[in-house]
Amino acid sequence: MCVNATHVVPIYQALSPMRRPLQSPALISAFFDSLRPEQRDTAQAMQQAILEAAPHLRQEVKWGNLCFVNDRDNVMAIVLHKANAHLQVFNGVLLMGEFPELEGAGRGMRHIKTRYRIPVNVQLVRELTQACLRAWGR
Repeated sequence: MCVNATHVVPIYQALSPMRRPLQSPALISAFFDSLRPEQRDTAQAMQQAILEAAPHLRQEVKWGNLCFVNDRDNVMAIVLHKANAHLQVFNGVLLMGEFPELEGAGRGMRHIKTRYRIPVNVQLVRELTQACLRAWGR
């Protein structure tokens, strides 16, 4: 709880979006340090391609995954599995016509898979990032 000038409010209501605690670069580094070498190489290649296409995206570790956030919206996430990495696109359903590589079912999210030890298609990741943001209208 936080004491406002006139009343007590929950802390999540007291913090404005601009004053929200940010995740430290050390937490992002710890995320990568926890990965197997082949996972780390793939995840870092994806991360670099995403940030080259959209350097304004904020990185956060959520649900054990590296997420990329625009304002308050989850845009993309790198999700690591045993044999491959998924680049999840939260509004991927809107991009299916433009990117037939996207897989998945459901209401909104789609993903592309990249097997470890195979080079990441960085051009595809960049184009997907830019298209994802265009679909959000940003």
